[in-house]
Amino acid sequence: MKQPFPFSAIVGQEAMKQAMILTAVDPAIGGVLVFGDRGTGKSTAVRALAALLPEIEAVEGCPVNSARPADVPDWAQGTTDRIIRKPTPVVDLPLGVTEDRVVGALDIERALTRGEKAFEPGLLARANRGYLYIDEVNLLEDHIVDLLLDVAQSGENVVEREGLSIRHPARFVLVGSGNPEEGELRPQLLDRFGLSVEVTSPRDIETRVEVIRRRDAYETNYGAFIETWRPQDMALRDRILAARAALPALHTPNTVLHDCAALCIAIGSDGLRGELTLLRAARAIAAFEGDESVGRIHLKSVAPMALSHRLRRDPLDEAGSTARVIRAVTEVLP
Repeated sequence: MKQPFPFSAIVGQEAMKQAMILTAVDPAIGGVLVFGDRGTGKSTAVRALAALLPEIEAVEGCPVNSARPADVPDWAQGTTDRIIRKPTPVVDLPLGVTEDRVVGALDIERALTRGEKAFEPGLLARANRGYLYIDEVNLLEDHIVDLLLDVAQSGENVVEREGLSIRHPARFVLVGSGNPEEGELRPQLLDRFGLSVEVTSPRDIETRVEVIRRRDAYETNYGAFIETWRPQDMALRDRILAARAALPALHTPNTVLHDCAALCIAIGSDGLRGELTLLRAARAIAAFEGDESVGRIHLKSVAPMALSHRLRRDPLDEAGSTARVIRAVTEVLP
């Protein structure tokens, strides 16, 4: 099976790559929203990062990727007590997908052939412990958005239909991408994304040529290209794993909590999700960089991606959301 394009070989798009790395260090950050031009490597980056991460341990045959036999849902059929290793799941949620396909439904074939009521798991089951990727997320139908909001809040998928009552874990990193010119994202779903970044097509010839060169090498000389970039990907994997291990012991001074609150007040962020996400992202980047304590420098580096999508609209301010956050950071955190 052909491996995805190496994460380390992606040219530019540093903000997008950094945001995805932070969610790999701490999935509790809440996912990444990537808005920008088509063909800028959004889906490539998701698959590349998942392939870079260590394989997960899961019960063989479990449709929700349970880590232990004791965690396998009662309705799951065909599982064993054997633990296998498998790649971190990456599941695409396409536009126009039906509700049954997302949450799961009655297994019609078994119902007709055997007269049994059995559950056929959906995309949320497959995405558990992995990534759920939604392209053109701003065009997603409202009822599917509502489903995702419920699951993102609880970490559990609940299905009550056709005489079935099913529950299963559904914890995943949500990655959405889209073009803002094609429609806005509902505020309720927008707020559920921990980080938000904007990507653009490179404007200089040298960068575009390098993108073409690397993609062409991947397609025409696949084996050599993968081997060339394997050391960089493995080094990045080691840094992510080290950051995960260091995260619980990281020191967070009270001054950092004060800075989080002051910055969110300055930009007019509603609720407290902004502060919590900003703090988690700052802790993740501090751990990734090998620091023992979270500081103001870490808050400054992640503030635009953690807060730019949480701003209230100001029709009198023509600056973009990212520029407004940077301006607030300069004023509040000198």
